[in-house]
Amino acid sequence: MNLAKFIGSLLGTAIGDSLGAQGEGIFHLQGTKEIGPRYTDDTAMMIGLAESLIECKGFSGEHMANRFMENFEREPWRGYAWGPPRIFRMIRRGRKWNEMLDREIYPGGSYGNGAAMRIAPVGLFCHDDPKMLREVAYQSSQITHSHEWAIEGAALEACAVAMAVNLKAENFNKYEFLKELMNFTRVGIYQKKLEAMKSLLDEGAPRGKVIRELGNGVEAMNSVPAAIYSFLCNSDFESSVIYAVSLGGDADTIGAMTGAIAGACYGVDEITKRWMNRLENREYIKKLAEKLWEAKKGVKGK
Repeated sequence: MNLAKFIGSLLGTAIGDSLGAQGEGIFHLQGTKEIGPRYTDDTAMMIGLAESLIECKGFSGEHMANRFMENFEREPWRGYAWGPPRIFRMIRRGRKWNEMLDREIYPGGSYGNGAAMRIAPVGLFCHDDPKMLREVAYQSSQITHSHEWAIEGAALEACAVAMAVNLKAENFNKYEFLKELMNFTRVGIYQKKLEAMKSLLDEGAPRGKVIRELGNGVEAMNSVPAAIYSFLCNSDFESSVIYAVSLGGDADTIGAMTGAIAGACYGVDEITKRWMNRLENREYIKKLAEKLWEAKKGVKGK
């Protein structure tokens, strides 16, 4: 269990988020691109999820929902979509976290990527237990996103983070990684997009084709696959996140999810220093990763 990978994943989330947020949808691949001064709700909610896992030494739906709500109320300007704040207000008025409150806003529940964007701490904390990973990913997602596509997208992203933590970068086989993800997912739309990735990787497909086949939107099934592909089609942290945000669309979230996977794979020492130095709140996020690592060690030691 590598501490540098835990730190890399949480900082990678924030860097990918910040990089995507400052030029969302308007620039192409540029190696000189700098991150903006602020991260968005993607990182803010990732922080809340990690804080809850640490304090509870595992998942507590009530605690996590309240942490999301408190963090939103302290920093409502982070760029939250309109759905989660409505859910937080319901919780503030006494509603329960597991009532699938999003279904009162979206018929059938939300299938946006808001659950997947924040899920990296679950992938880290549950990296050695696929069953628990799926359960916690599903439960933590349902606080704000209860549609099958949303919760499966979050679980798939968490699985990719967990796999990245467990692999050695020098032995990385992108096709084996893809095969394991295909074995993990249970939902047809993700199976189809993971299958499409093999041919996209084989041919080194242009961005336009990648966007057409995998998506770049706010829906979980149109952004989680794009993030996974951005990691798979590159061989270092910087190239992965730059490629991710160059896909445009919901660039901050695709960047955040890609950064979480790439950071978990390559570790904090491989993250671009000029980005690290400009990252907002980086010392707190680093400390949070260290505490998550310690909490995981404590649980394993019982």
